[in-house]
Amino acid sequence: MKIDSVKLGKIKLFFKKLPKILAEHAFLTSLILIFVSMVLGGFVFYRYCILAQVLEPLIIKDWVEFDEEIYQEVLGEQKTRQERFEAVGLQEYPNPFKRPTLGEVVPEE
Repeated sequence: MKIDSVKLGKIKLFFKKLPKILAEHAFLTSLILIFVSMVLGGFVFYRYCILAQVLEPLIIKDWVEFDEEIYQEVLGEQKTRQERFEAVGLQEYPNPFKRPTLGEVVPEE
């Protein structure tokens, strides 16, 4: 158990000193970070640009079936949403920032 706590203590001490070490060697640190970002960018470029052109795309041989019943359900839902949206525009809401005058009737909730 003593060996584990000593190793853990050394690891904690190293991570506490790490920002200071990196700041003392700022130029080298920036070069290393630029190199790492170029390597990662090159990997992403290779994966999504070069490799995508080399490999043949997957061709689906089955035909997609159009389900008319589901399509009608979607159209009905879209129509009800559109009606609700238009109904909100027709309602007149009182201005919450304006004080009612003596002649005005305040609607109760």
